[in-house]
Amino acid sequence: METTLRDRVDTALKQAMRDRDAARLATLRLINAAIKDQEIAARGTGSEAPLGDGDVLVILGKMTKQRHESVRAYEEAGRIDLAEREQQEVAVIAEFLPRQLSADEVNAAIEKAIQETDATSIRDMGKIMGVLKAKYTGQMDFGAVGPRIKDRMTQ
Repeated sequence: METTLRDRVDTALKQAMRDRDAARLATLRLINAAIKDQEIAARGTGSEAPLGDGDVLVILGKMTKQRHESVRAYEEAGRIDLAEREQQEVAVIAEFLPRQLSADEVNAAIEKAIQETDATSIRDMGKIMGVLKAKYTGQMDFGAVGPRIKDRMTQ
């Protein structure tokens, strides 16, 4: 049986408890809480199925983005101690994310998605993003990819 991302988080949580690693344990509990919150929200829409790896990757991506924004804010406010704590949380979350694509790999993925969707104008941006999100969730920053697609489609 294949190990799901959620199983990996649960295993890491148990190990952190055994190791008495308080900082790591706190971050893993935050991840678990975010996953459970999303499952509860999904139940409200009638879905009883547990979240898949793609859904968990989206949650982890959001958590990482939030922490990067917090780091920036803390650094600007001169709170280096809090910024370092956020960086430590990012490191724990990153353990569960797939390897990030390089700039060249992102560009190649964009080109491939454009070819797959037969995109010809900026109006096809949604189709391109859909293909990329289906294949590369957690591997690229879609906020940064949007402007790249725009530039490519307006050439």
